Amino acid sequence: MALSDDLVTLLGPRGWLTEDTGSYQTDWLKMQSHAPLGVARPQSTEEVAGVLRLAHAAGVPVTPQGGNTSLCAGAVPGAAGHVILSLSRMNRVEAIDPLGFTAVVEAGVVLAQVHDAVADQGLIFPMHLGAEGSAQIGGLIATNAGGSHALRYGMMQDLVLGLEVVLPDGRTWNGLRPLIKDNAGYQLRRLFCGAEGTLGVVTRAALRLYPAPTARATALLAVPGLEAMVRLGAALRRELGEFISALEFFGETGLEMALRHVPGLEFPLGTRSPAYVLVELATAAPGIGLDAMLEAALERAFEGGLVEDGAVAANETQRAAMWRLREEMPEGQRLEGPQIKHDIAVPVDQVGRFIAAMAPELDTILPGVRLNPFGHLGDGNIHFNLSPPEGQAGFGDSKAALSFCLYRSAERAGGTFAAEHGLGRSKIAFADQLRSAEERDLMQALKRAVDPSGLLNPGVMLHHQVAQE
Repeated sequence: MALSDDLVTLLGPRGWLTEDTGSYQTDWLKMQSHAPLGVARPQSTEEVAGVLRLAHAAGVPVTPQGGNTSLCAGAVPGAAGHVILSLSRMNRVEAIDPLGFTAVVEAGVVLAQVHDAVADQGLIFPMHLGAEGSAQIGGLIATNAGGSHALRYGMMQDLVLGLEVVLPDGRTWNGLRPLIKDNAGYQLRRLFCGAEGTLGVVTRAALRLYPAPTARATALLAVPGLEAMVRLGAALRRELGEFISALEFFGETGLEMALRHVPGLEFPLGTRSPAYVLVELATAAPGIGLDAMLEAALERAFEGGLVEDGAVAANETQRAAMWRLREEMPEGQRLEGPQIKHDIAVPVDQVGRFIAAMAPELDTILPGVRLNPFGHLGDGNIHFNLSPPEGQAGFGDSKAALSFCLYRSAERAGGTFAAEHGLGRSKIAFADQLRSAEERDLMQALKRAVDPSGLLNPGVMLHHQVAQE
């Protein structure tokens, strides 16, 4: 095919792969796998632009791909014959500005690489999530990732100051301005945050950095119930304010799975409870007594009946062990057997009531289904994952009904069925059912305006529509 010949000429034999593409064409959860025309691996913005110009002229769809850690099949083709555009070779940290608290990086830089690079300057990039050893900055921007510290620092869109983006036809928009304030028109950088590679390919980003903490205080708490968990979260936020950097939760079902299957986990409490809260404080200012602040707040929580048991980390080893309990929730459930993953959010004050109300509703659909809700208490994001009943190998024909029940209930509660994982390919039908026609029409209008040929990541977020002649 002429396009393949043109791409090997543009990118060279290491930049255009047509064999051994299995790891690129299959998504993280193995929901989709379609053989591509090939995998383009550019090393510069100019090469990305060249790939998109050639593909656009040939009428061949392009699927941008970062670390391929999407849980919604948004970074792999939905059909055979597409070009996969991997940003993995564009992996340079170009500049770190310790005076302006910014960094400029290429889209293929892995999140953990950013953490390491800025640490040498006494700075942090405060995005943290389970896939940080493989997730790339461009993919995190495209999915508007959240993570465990969004309560304090915001989503990815709040950590991006400027972007360089190659548009579907190969033109390049240079909005790489490292400014907090820039009101010269539409906020275009935010348009591409969360667009899942359907409007353009992020090639470089200016990121917002923060001073590295000089002290942390971390505690794992056992709480008597879901409503107590929500009230505890509110009480801690009122008393500890801006010092809270993370406020996470998980339940007994998830804890039991993790302790049963994941080697090396340690549970530091003597009490088992329906729910657990992980709270962490952090400050860059010296001389702030975080431990004393946290212990005083926890003493009041104990007296108020919001906490049954708790432990404060005495050192970094204990802190890491507490965080590992929370972070291994997905792995424990994966090792337990089949599961259905859900990523929803409801208003924070409704988290406890929502989880409690869903138990009987889901049990009506599949008696004995096991619920493993965990996530981010500070922003209402619940990873509401399900396992089959004890002794049952799968969900039978109940999977779609279980998911729709959860998603519809989240929307009715004023929440969302897609909190931080996006829509990808797997949630388009739910979006059509649960979101208004006006909202979906606006999204289609944006797509048609920026990508009239419909060749950039078609079938992600929106149903693929063939461009009208």
